[in-house]
Amino acid sequence: MPFHPADDPFDVAGLDLTPSPRARELRASLVEFMNEHVFPAEADYHAYRRARGPADHTLPPVVEDLKVEARRRGLWNLFLPSFGGISQLDYAGLAEITGWSLELAPEAINGQAPDTGNMELLHLFATPEQRTRWLEPLLDGTMRSAFAMTEIAVASSDATNIETRIERDGDEYVVNGRKWWTSGAADPRCELLVVMGKTDPEAPKHRQQSMVLVPTDTPGVEIVRDVPVFGRHDQHGHCEVAFTDVRVPVTAVLGEEGAGFALAQARLGPGRIHHCMRALGAAERALDLLVRRAHDRVAFGKPLAEQGMVQRDIAESRIAVDQARLLCQHAAAVIDAHGNKAAASLVSMAKVAVPRVALDVIDRAIQVHGGAGVSDDVPLTAMYGWHRAMRIFDGPDEVHLRGIARAEPGRARVLDPVGHGDRRPPRGQ
Repeated sequence: MPFHPADDPFDVAGLDLTPSPRARELRASLVEFMNEHVFPAEADYHAYRRARGPADHTLPPVVEDLKVEARRRGLWNLFLPSFGGISQLDYAGLAEITGWSLELAPEAINGQAPDTGNMELLHLFATPEQRTRWLEPLLDGTMRSAFAMTEIAVASSDATNIETRIERDGDEYVVNGRKWWTSGAADPRCELLVVMGKTDPEAPKHRQQSMVLVPTDTPGVEIVRDVPVFGRHDQHGHCEVAFTDVRVPVTAVLGEEGAGFALAQARLGPGRIHHCMRALGAAERALDLLVRRAHDRVAFGKPLAEQGMVQRDIAESRIAVDQARLLCQHAAAVIDAHGNKAAASLVSMAKVAVPRVALDVIDRAIQVHGGAGVSDDVPLTAMYGWHRAMRIFDGPDEVHLRGIARAEPGRARVLDPVGHGDRRPPRGQ
């Protein structure tokens, strides 16, 4: 069959990265919202958390005020095209802006993980009853949820390793297992756990798993502990959760029995690219901090910004961030044009590349800040910890690199030099 470049999602001919008119309007409003409301609220947010201590996971009230203002501006549920009315490419630029204030801005516009991924799942696969009970309050921002897939006892980078059992008992499922890194479960507003486990260990490898919707107040659910990230306890928490003879009705299954692995892939695709978009914002803020510090500080008779080593750090950071953004935008545009499956390799590339870039830029900013850079007087250490963790969650780098490499032999090519002076054997031999 002849190959046409237009069939290749990696082909960039005709790729238009121009935001829509609505996206440009939303961007202007979001930038104003960040400057006038979000950044000024950061001091109150951190003061509230310091006063309450790391064991208190209550949302600082200032964020609820931000949510009211965001809704007034129409900056709400933008991540979901059927509700936000914009494309993934449009959302990419907006999500990047929220990444400048990761603890406040995503939640302020109801675009925080893991709720966005759970809302996407419920939107695609929930029954009408499940949508009413769970999706509507999530879209309204009146509750939070968590996604319980990763397990402490197995290598969860391979989801088929999952050991949590979901066993049918008449009109109920009985859940037994132990999860961790269940982000959001420590928040007092968390009412729902989307739990992945095995319903049929004898089924084909990718049909053994299912997802069930478990209310957090179900008997047998225990939030064991909040796991810190580099010693820092996030407001919503990253929890170890035990399930002991937890019973839910069979109507709590999401999609259908045996569809858990497929649902997980559907959930993680957009979620990964959204994380990358926000990481770009963090990289931009780190670069902004780097530049400001370089111009404010004098060493050896001149501002740091005039030192060649620092100039190189600034230039390398700008090049890397802009390259990463283009990769992220390309992935988003392919999702819009061809769907999540066609964009899988591009999303994996972004998931590997963007956190690396963010870490490099944050590290350079820390270095230029000197002692202040490793303190909590500036946000760089918290930013570094989160984006280092990002190289593990939603699939570690190694898994994404494996997938990218495996997809490469199947990529169609217009040019084929094999047999025309190339001494290598044809592919497949």
